[in-house]
Amino acid sequence: MARLSSLLLASALATGAAFTPQSSVSSVARPSTKLNENFGFDFAEDQAENTPGILLGEANYKQWVGENIDNSFLNRQYDVVKRVRELDILALTAELGILSKLEKNGLDLATLESFLPAIEKLGVLSIVGGNQQLLINGLAPVAVEGAPFILPLIAGALEIGPPAFFAAAAGVAGVEYGLLANHVLIPFVGLEAGVYLGLLLVPLTGVLGGAGIALSSLKK
Repeated sequence: MARLSSLLLASALATGAAFTPQSSVSSVARPSTKLNENFGFDFAEDQAENTPGILLGEANYKQWVGENIDNSFLNRQYDVVKRVRELDILALTAELGILSKLEKNGLDLATLESFLPAIEKLGVLSIVGGNQQLLINGLAPVAVEGAPFILPLIAGALEIGPPAFFAAAAGVAGVEYGLLANHVLIPFVGLEAGVYLGLLLVPLTGVLGGAGIALSSLKK
C-alpha cells in the first residue's frame, strides 16, 4: 500500500510539472526607433550641438531669416509695382486703347462704381485681404509677366465684342474635350493631359464665357 501511494504521488508531481510555465522567458531586444539628423552614426555631426536653437524648426528659421537677411529668397515677395513699371504695362494698355474699348462695350467708370456695393456685400475685399500672400506670390506673377502677351489679345477681343469671348470659350472647351476624348498623355510623364491641363482650361473657359455674358449685359 505504501508503495502504491508513493507511485501515485510521484505521478501527480510529474503531471503538475508538465503544465507549470517556464520561469525564465527569453527577452527579445527591440531596436531603437529614435531618429536623428546624423542617422544614428557616431561619427556624424549632431544637429543639437552645431546649430543654434533659434534655427531649429521651420517657423523659427523663417523668422530668423526675415529679421537678419534682406531680400532673402525664403521670404521674398513679388514686387508688383516694380515689374509693372519695368514692363511698361500702363503705356502698353494706353497704346492698345483698352480703356476706350471697354467704354465702347459699356464698361465705364459709372458702371464700375455701381458694382462696389455688390463687391462689398459678397466680402470680396475681405477675401483679398486674407489671401495677400497667395495673390502677390501666386497670381500676380502670372498676370503681370504675361500681360505683354495677353493685353493685345484682350484688345483684339474687345474690338470685336462679346462674340470674340464666346468663340474663345468654345475653342478652349473644344481643346479640353479633344484631350479627354483622345486620352492624350503629357510627354515624358505619361499623365492624362485632359485631367491636369483641365485644371487650367476649364476655369479659363468659365472666365471667357463669363466675360462674354457680362459684356453682352453691359452693351448699350
